[in-house]
Amino acid sequence: MVLEAAKDSSAPAEDALEKLCRAYWYPLYVYVRRRGYPPHDAQDLTQSFFERLLGKKYLSGVDRNKGKFRSFLLAALEHFLANDWRRSQAQKRGGGVNFISLDDDSLEGQYLQLAAALPPGKLYERQWAATLLEQVLAQLRAEFVAADKEALFQELKIFLTGEKRTIAYAELGARLRTTEAALKMAVSRMRHRYGELLREEIAKTVSSPEEIEEELRALFAALSS
Repeated sequence: MVLEAAKDSSAPAEDALEKLCRAYWYPLYVYVRRRGYPPHDAQDLTQSFFERLLGKKYLSGVDRNKGKFRSFLLAALEHFLANDWRRSQAQKRGGGVNFISLDDDSLEGQYLQLAAALPPGKLYERQWAATLLEQVLAQLRAEFVAADKEALFQELKIFLTGEKRTIAYAELGARLRTTEAALKMAVSRMRHRYGELLREEIAKTVSSPEEIEEELRALFAALSS
């Protein structure tokens, strides 16, 4: 996906780039906020940074053999904060392309709910992990919807998200008019597919298949820190 986004303008490249920007916008915004910038400045900085990505001035330097995309992206943002923002302050707020609403007050509300003690880098890692898991869950839901099983997904997703379980397998099975054994099998299959989708997403932004397990360990470490 990263390599596709770095190519010259084309429909697949633009689609890949949009997905990247949407996936990483909030983790990077959180990083900038924790660096001490006020909300509106953090929004401006994050938006301007992604405008630079759209200009292909940063993505052209991506090398699949040089490691993880999230690390590259954070280093690029650090460079942008140190140098490029001074030359772009005259630009109108929001620029040409928005991936989120810059007037959305919920961004700051979400930020204020995050762990206050974490330093910027740790907070970026945690939000990267949380955003990735949200994306994977959304993909899984879309598959259930396509199979006309959205109601089943809504009932079973608690077995993926860590939400407090207030209902036993037997009780839920009775409600869904299935057996406890069949329900456990459905949950097992859903968890397996969730794991497949998670690995597929991670594979898009690492150098080699061997790094997938490393990224999975980093993801769960970020969530538990």
